[in-house]
Amino acid sequence: MNDRYYDDLVHVNPGFGKPRFSKKEIMDIAVSVVVLSVAFTYLFRGSNILNYFAYHMGESSKYLGLFGLCFILVIVSFLFHEFGHKFVAQKHGLWSEFRMWPLGLGLTLLTAFLGFLFASPGAVYIYGNMDRNTNGKVSIAGPVVNIVLSAIGIAGCLLCNHSGAVVFFYLLAQLNAFLAAFNLLPIAPLDGSKILPWKKEVWIAAFAIAALELIYIMFAMPDLYWA
Repeated sequence: MNDRYYDDLVHVNPGFGKPRFSKKEIMDIAVSVVVLSVAFTYLFRGSNILNYFAYHMGESSKYLGLFGLCFILVIVSFLFHEFGHKFVAQKHGLWSEFRMWPLGLGLTLLTAFLGFLFASPGAVYIYGNMDRNTNGKVSIAGPVVNIVLSAIGIAGCLLCNHSGAVVFFYLLAQLNAFLAAFNLLPIAPLDGSKILPWKKEVWIAAFAIAALELIYIMFAMPDLYWA
């Protein structure tokens, strides 16, 4: 991190290790959430999910319903992943804030329009004296959030099958299992590249759980009502 950027960060939030959000961070979060929600809405526009909202809300409100679903999923999945990193870093006395990546947000929209999604809205920036152990804990926090959310989604699917709620739980399970497995890949700058050198057994356990969740959702989950 260069000195000028560091000075900017300190000016935005002079506190270290405090569980709070600066005005700039809140603005970056808001922009990122809206852009990601728009991208997911466009990507799902031709799916059965849109037909679900058309059936329950009518043709005039189906896109509003789809956007609302995507908005909630983005907050719960992408944002909570970043908050996992942020709050663990702050707990260890580090400066930690989310910053959007304008180029990444542009690529997110562009790829959605092309029929697939490369979601890279931004990341949590951390500054302070962070040793290898702390770095490992901060890095594993995000994927663990996704693993837990995916498990909640799977349980919700099984409990709420044959009801409209299964739509949300299925997407919650699938999206978070993918995010966990992807971010655990031991490739820089992904979380896995910092977790594996820290504790191999932690990385193996986390990646195995995320992979099993993803496999179960894609191939072994019982037929769902909404599908």
